[in-house]
Amino acid sequence: MVQFFNFTWPQVDMWVIVLIVICVIAFLAFATQRAIRAHRHQASAGREDLIGKIAEVRTSLNPKGVVFVEGERWTAISDKEGIESGEEVIITKVDGLKLYVTKKQ
Repeated sequence: MVQFFNFTWPQVDMWVIVLIVICVIAFLAFATQRAIRAHRHQASAGREDLIGKIAEVRTSLNPKGVVFVEGERWTAISDKEGIESGEEVIITKVDGLKLYVTKKQ
């Protein structure tokens, strides 16, 4: 019988195989854990997310003025007059592009 190929399989050390298997298992565990965490995390966006947040007054609220929340300026109406610039308020309601706020205690 004529042999065209004289091929022998290379020998691989058992420790190399064990190390590769451990690395693959660790990567899969890490990726699964991150996927579960991302799936459980609820995305929050929109006007409803603003209710209950704290805003900083930029122009005095008598009862209407401007507040700064999450990097944006919003027109705000306070439930009481006399909230000065620099004070903090809590957003209680969102109506269109207006925020209704109350003074933080």
